[in-house]
Amino acid sequence: MKNTDSRNRDRRHFLSSITSGAVAMGLASIGTAANGTAPAPQQDASSLDAWFGSMKGKHRMVFDAVTANDGFPVIWSYTFMTSNNATGTPDEDLNAVIVLRSKAIPLALEDKVWSKYKLGKMFKLTDLSTNVPADRNLYFDPKEGEMPEKGMSIKALLERGARFCVCDTALTMTSRLYAKTKDVDPLDVKKEWISGIIPGIKVVPSGVWAINRAQENGCSYCSAG
Repeated sequence: MKNTDSRNRDRRHFLSSITSGAVAMGLASIGTAANGTAPAPQQDASSLDAWFGSMKGKHRMVFDAVTANDGFPVIWSYTFMTSNNATGTPDEDLNAVIVLRSKAIPLALEDKVWSKYKLGKMFKLTDLSTNVPADRNLYFDPKEGEMPEKGMSIKALLERGARFCVCDTALTMTSRLYAKTKDVDPLDVKKEWISGIIPGIKVVPSGVWAINRAQENGCSYCSAG
């Protein structure tokens, strides 16, 4: 059993601990044995490479989202597609790839996960309609007036053919750190988060892995905050 000081220290450092992609990558592979938790399952590299390789658009961009950034990963992806539409390129000739990693991972999760695990409080995301920590995914299907333009939503972008993926390394590390603060099984938390990923969003080994693959397949890079 951890002592009280140790538990408090874990809580104080919780959010700061998930901001470093490099540290998370190392702990994901090294810390599993020490913590008694299983590593992430081996993913089919050929299937994932095929997902990136199937892009056929003339114009391609990957948006690197490390935080929710007030919805700008969604806003800029929408702007990329819509401004290309305005200059003569239809959606079928566009590829927008949005990589959700580090503090942006809640954007990949359904409302039920936000509500049960208090993700608004955990990631300091406020629902401006209530002025309290959000208990729903603010950017999947926003209420009218919550985003600058209609169609600026994960739901609408998925329907237009934009590709979203989420970092498994960040999901593993964040669910493990959450479990420590609640004295619950990290495997149960991770399993529930995985089951709560929005349909159509791909789980990738890590966000940096996905950014590399997207660029190898012709995507320009945009930092989305």
